[in-house]
Amino acid sequence: MEALKGFDIDAPRWDQSTFMGRLKHFFNITDCRTVLLPDSRLDEAKALVESCRAGSVPPGTTEEQLHYAKKLYDSAFHPDTGDRMNLIGRMSFQVPGGMAITGFMLQFYRTVPAVVFWQWVNQSFNALVNYTNRNAASPITPKQIGVAYVTATSTALVTAVGLNLYTKKAPPLVARWVPFAAVAAANCVNIPMMRQQEILNGIAVTDEDGKILGHSRKAAVKGITQVVISRVTMAAPGMIILPIIMQRLEKYRFMQKITFLHGPLQVMMVGVFLIFMVPAACSLFPQRCSMAVSKLEPELRESIISQYGDIVSYVYFNKGLFLGRGYDTQPIPLDMTHNMCTSA
Repeated sequence: MEALKGFDIDAPRWDQSTFMGRLKHFFNITDCRTVLLPDSRLDEAKALVESCRAGSVPPGTTEEQLHYAKKLYDSAFHPDTGDRMNLIGRMSFQVPGGMAITGFMLQFYRTVPAVVFWQWVNQSFNALVNYTNRNAASPITPKQIGVAYVTATSTALVTAVGLNLYTKKAPPLVARWVPFAAVAAANCVNIPMMRQQEILNGIAVTDEDGKILGHSRKAAVKGITQVVISRVTMAAPGMIILPIIMQRLEKYRFMQKITFLHGPLQVMMVGVFLIFMVPAACSLFPQRCSMAVSKLEPELRESIISQYGDIVSYVYFNKGLFLGRGYDTQPIPLDMTHNMCTSA
């Protein structure tokens, strides 16, 4: 128990300044096996995390048990409110949910009704994820979510149906890539729409020590752009490579005899891609971004230079979370105060 004195349950287990550190972190919290755990087990993990934050842990608790409890807490509970999130919106459900929807989008791409239905299902899934992971400190209104949902769905449908009709005379493989084009286009619309307040009002930028220097719209655009790139990157390998694989497999006679299994087969293969791509895409960019003062808005740049001269050459900001939760006003100081555990 002496080893747990001073244990920091909220400190990152791995170095978040490196890609491998972030990759290990996201592999940990996107572990889809935690979806199968009952609510009672999740509530036990939450109680253990909260008791550690309060300054004590039950006798006999090991450091590994604390790490596992934090893993379950991060995967199932909202980081702002502490409430248990609905199953579909959790980080741990991104692989099973994404593999089912993506697999069927890739399978049913030939007819317009099928394209419309599965693109609608995908955007409805995204809307629920965004709603579940909304920022409680700067809440997204139902109207904003509704507008983002309608806009993203419309973009996906227009892209998918338009390209579906356009590729009728194109090689078959090109038509198989239409779902990816629709998903990518929708992501380019959905995330900026969900975080439009940050684009309009800016997000907090700080100096190296975490002191707020002002709010920047350019920083918001950079952070949101990185999130969009991550979302598109997550889908790209499965939705680009898998059609090539299926195109070749379907030429074999044994595959032509089991057409009813093509859908489930694609779902499983998409799952293999997503198990690796969800954490990898989340890890592409560090949570704490930087931007040169020279690239900020003129008024903010002049304000910083007039107060600090050449001392501050870079500002720092939180890019927001992968699942659409922005941070309108919350900076990330370098010297964060975490909660410490002591043995009871």
